[in-house]
Amino acid sequence: MPSILITRPLEDAASTAERIKTLGYRPVIAPMMRIERYTPPMPARVQAILVTSGNALPALTPGPTPLLAVGDSTAARARTHGFSNVHSAGRDARALADLAARVADPLAGPLLLASGARQGEKLAADLRARGFRVVRRVCYAALQVQSFPPEAAASLSSGELHAVLFLSSETASAFVRLLPPEFYHALATVVALAIGNEAAEVLEKLPWLHVCRAENPTLDDVLALI
Repeated sequence: MPSILITRPLEDAASTAERIKTLGYRPVIAPMMRIERYTPPMPARVQAILVTSGNALPALTPGPTPLLAVGDSTAARARTHGFSNVHSAGRDARALADLAARVADPLAGPLLLASGARQGEKLAADLRARGFRVVRRVCYAALQVQSFPPEAAASLSSGELHAVLFLSSETASAFVRLLPPEFYHALATVVALAIGNEAAEVLEKLPWLHVCRAENPTLDDVLALI
């Protein structure tokens, strides 16, 4: 059975693997990033919580405050964590800002933006330009692993690898940095599936069969490339 390599952090990879199975491929989990979690102090009262990744959820305490999630998978994880008033932007950070503008009031109190390190600055600026007060909290960091995962090496050696899934430019950068040169030739029959232009530009440094870009920066759109 042809396989798909999943480079997401371990916390995100299991649900993606299930999606891969439904498409008739064998998922191979080989994280290029690891998650380091933080527990920053949270503001006492906000009118809504904005979450750009499910990895921010463990730092938050469930309650009645509306939670606005960047996409459907993050929204589903929020409900699993115990949040009851959850809304999904269904796409990306710009869509999340649009959702906040529809359901929140700039005069009704600040918004809490829970995100990862080096993430969320543009979203916070967008919200402030719309008149909102934004309290940003860094709830985790996604850090590149230090060595090429043995699962990825075995998958490349098998000759059964169809594609590699890249859902961030950081995972793409880690793959390019860590890939041993002896595996370059194995990429000649493998497709790279990139969530956006930034990831695709990084991946084009390697000799893939094709580098494909998702139409929109969502997991559904990346999987549609398979």
